[in-house]
Formats: sequence, structure tokens, C-alpha cells
Amino acid sequence: MDSIWTMTADIPKREALKEDMTVDVAVIGGGIAGLLIAFYLKNKGVQSVVLEAARIGSGQTKNTTAKITLQHGLVYHRLIEEIGEENAKLYAQANRQAIAEYRSLVEENRIECEFRECQSYLYSLEDTDLLQKEEEAAKRLGICAELTTKAELPFEVIKALKFYDQAVFHPLLFLGRIAEDLTIYEDTKVLTVEKEEEENRIITNKGIIRAKKVVFASHYPFINVPGYYFLRMHQERSYVVVLKNTKQMDHIYYGIDKEGLSFRKSGDYLLLGGGGHRTGENTGGGSYQKLSLAAEKWFPESREVTRFSAQDCMPIDGIPYIGQFASTAENWFVATGFQKWGMTSAMVSAMMISDLIVKGQSPYEEVFGPQRFRLQASAVNLAEEGIQSAKGLSKGIFSTTPKCTHMGCALEWNPDEMSWDCPCHGSRFAFDGKIIDNPAQEDLKNE
Repeated sequence: MDSIWTMTADIPKREALKEDMTVDVAVIGGGIAGLLIAFYLKNKGVQSVVLEAARIGSGQTKNTTAKITLQHGLVYHRLIEEIGEENAKLYAQANRQAIAEYRSLVEENRIECEFRECQSYLYSLEDTDLLQKEEEAAKRLGICAELTTKAELPFEVIKALKFYDQAVFHPLLFLGRIAEDLTIYEDTKVLTVEKEEEENRIITNKGIIRAKKVVFASHYPFINVPGYYFLRMHQERSYVVVLKNTKQMDHIYYGIDKEGLSFRKSGDYLLLGGGGHRTGENTGGGSYQKLSLAAEKWFPESREVTRFSAQDCMPIDGIPYIGQFASTAENWFVATGFQKWGMTSAMVSAMMISDLIVKGQSPYEEVFGPQRFRLQASAVNLAEEGIQSAKGLSKGIFSTTPKCTHMGCALEWNPDEMSWDCPCHGSRFAFDGKIIDNPAQEDLKNE
């Protein structure tokens, strides 16, 4: 179904690649991360081309809830324990700068994209000390946050942690404006990238581009080696129903309880989210039904306008991979693993990758660099990813269900979205076999 953003924005179509060419930088992926990276490179004097398989903003960007926030769930207490206070402070600083960059871009370029400053709340209906610990961690890192029991929600909360100076916007209206002066080729699918001595050959369905540097901003890297990102993260689904005729809600809310809901107003509409799960683990369905029942309970006068879902890449240590693609790929860069916080992570990617290409360094490399390996933060999840992949691959050998064209894992049917989903690495296919989400590059084979 259409998201509320695609229903209320119309971005002009761009032409496909028509001829082979040579460029300095090629950016693969026309979502908000890829376009922001190209935009920041242009502002620093580096011309690039953006290659998009479909339409710009047609992937995960159109299905975001569009929260511009450094409030990333229960993250800061964990980060201090696992990567140390200084690195946790850099993580917070990068995301704080990302919010400021959005604000500056909107104001300086007079972008009409429903940008609105607000507060962001983590809330719980249970008697938990997790929010207390998160508040203490946030304050240690210089984040303006405080505990409260007050909220605009239609039910009472036990505790809520309020973060000041956050924001929301309309992602496609923003995307359309920053894309205006960029060189973009739509309907141009990258099939593979080949490293040569002094440049890279980017082979697309429309021609070949040679580039000195390549940025992979296609949500999930579709090249397995080097990088091995398929071993370093999985994907998760999350669901949203859009309601009309609800109470006014000026701020954004994210529930930390097991069945917690998220709330975010956009004009006359309320985005009610929840029901998330690992991709490929929704064989029983019911995610949208849970949200509809919650809407009936808390907003009985409301009317559902549309519903949509998103897919998020979840890194094993809970921190996005932004920077050099692999130690053996000096001129390749990557932006992935944004979890559920794609808006600020996309901006951090633009800041970092444009600095790495132009200056050769970024102040945030220590935290986000893909070459990192932090055993304490990664060990349990790394083992889990290995187990999940082994299960999916072994089932793929014996099962009669369709096999993922990425690495051959057995697919699972998702009744909520009428799709075949891969529990190993998150590729998704429509009921007719057409690919929906990467890392798979090919449609299902007819067998």
C-alpha cells in the first residue's frame, strides 16, 4: 500500500542512463542516504552521479516514520558499557549534529517539507528502572533529557524519558528539493561492481560507468565479498497504520515495552506503529491487525487512511556501518545498518562519507567505521546470525518452498504483506516472484 508520504508528494521522474561514462564518484542508491551523500559531495566541490534501480525515494525512504532524533531507543546506557563513554559521546554528538544539519538545510534553502521541532519520548507502561538508567546515561553524554510521568498519549504511562530539540518532517518533500541539482539516473540497476587498478567498473542494466570512488547506499549491500555484511546484520519489519480523527499530539513517542507502540503526528494524520519482527518470521501474520485493534481501543473515532511497512538493517553491535566498505576496498564506501533511525543515520553518512572522500578522515570514524570489531558488543548477535543463516540454508536444501536468489535460504510466506521473505538476510519477493527488497539481485526462478 502507499505510505502517507507517497500519497502527498510527487517527485519528477528522471531519465535512465543512456550511455557509458566516467565520473569521479558513483553513488549506488537513490534513497535519502544516497542523495544526501551526493548533495554534500556537491557542496564540497565533488561531482557525483546517483544510480537508482527504480525511482528516488521509492525504497525504505518512502516508508519511514520520518523522525529526526538522537533518541534511538534504550541505546546510551548500553553504549557506555560496551564502547566506553568517549565513543558513546561521539555517537550522540554525530546524531545531534545530524539534527542541526537538517534544520540548517531546511532554513537556508527554504525547503517546504513540514519540518517541525518537537520533543521525543521513550515511555513504559511497566514499573522499570531502564528509563532511569537511560536518563543517567544521556546526561553523562551531555544530552538534554529528563524523566516525567506526563504525556499526550490516550493512556497513562508509568515513566517517560523526554528528549528535547528533536524534529519531524515530510521525507519525500525534502528529498525532492535536495535532488533538484543532482545528477541522477533512475531505472538504472547496478548489477555488479568490478575493482580495477585505478578505477571501478559499475555494470548496470543500462550501461557501464567508470568511477574512481563508489558509495554503496542501497540499504543493504548486495555484494557479499569483501565486507561480509550478510554475516554482520539481519533485517526486521515494522508496521504503520495511518489514522485520521485522533487527538492532537505535538510530540513523538516510542514504547520500550515488548508490545510497545510508536506515535507521531503529521498534519491531520497520526502514524501508529508497532508489531515488528525479524524478516521471515511472520508466518502467522496479524501485525496490522494488532495495530488496528489498538486504534479501535485508543482512538475509537478514528478512520484508517492507509497502512505501510518498513524494513530495517540491524547491525550486530547496534551501530550503523558508515565508512570504508572493507580494508581491501580502499575506494569503496558504505552506509548501512541504520536500524530504526534512518533519518539521522543518513545525515551522519552524508557528513562522514563526504569528509572521507574529500579530506580522507572524519571525526566519527572510531565509532561508525565498518572495520571495527567490538567483541563485547557483537559476540552474542554474531553467533545468532550464524545460527539463523545455517537454519535457513539447511532448510533451503530440503524444503519445497521457494529459495532466495541471494544465497539459497528457504523463504517464508508473510500473510500480512503477501510476500516471500528470507529469514537469513531479509530479501523479499512479491507473490509473483518479483524482488522487493535486497540484498538479492534477481527475481525468483520459475521451477
